[in-house]
Amino acid sequence: MNTIFRKSMLSVAGLAFAGGVFAGPIAAHAATPAVDAKPVAVAVQSAAPKPQGDQSRISLNDEQTANVKAIIAATKKAGLPERAAVISIATSLQESKLENLGHLGDLNDHDSLGLFQQRPSSGWGTPEQITDPAYSTTAFLKGLKQVDGWQDMALTDAAQTVQVSAYPDAYAQWEQQATDLVGQHWNS
Repeated sequence: MNTIFRKSMLSVAGLAFAGGVFAGPIAAHAATPAVDAKPVAVAVQSAAPKPQGDQSRISLNDEQTANVKAIIAATKKAGLPERAAVISIATSLQESKLENLGHLGDLNDHDSLGLFQQRPSSGWGTPEQITDPAYSTTAFLKGLKQVDGWQDMALTDAAQTVQVSAYPDAYAQWEQQATDLVGQHWNS
């Protein structure tokens, strides 16, 4: 009987202590007069990683700007965030300078076509599909969504995982321009 009584008392004491710990500071603040508080600066980390390496930039013509807008529209339609559009535009800047390239004869890299230089022989779609900016972007985004953790990857790693390029680090140089273009056209 003595043991049960001791355990009960310890339980009650524990509850009283816990109540005092949690209620004490709250009660203490209630009795404290208001203090003139000054705002404190808070550092907010950007969701997008900082661009890697030297950055390249080109001037865009009307066709290239229309392709930027088509990539952004396809990204929004897919329900993906701005980061997906940045990766897509940087990839297209590297692959085609945002030009919807058809067959270039001897200058073609195999049978690569369109904004992303996708290949019909690799299963990206028909030549007509691949040269449709909405289709080619959607195909690229479908591949991107299959990359685990793409949202937090370096742009060049995410793009390379989808594209499997002979120049895997080349995408990084377009990140700042792609970020600027998405910032400029996302809400337009």
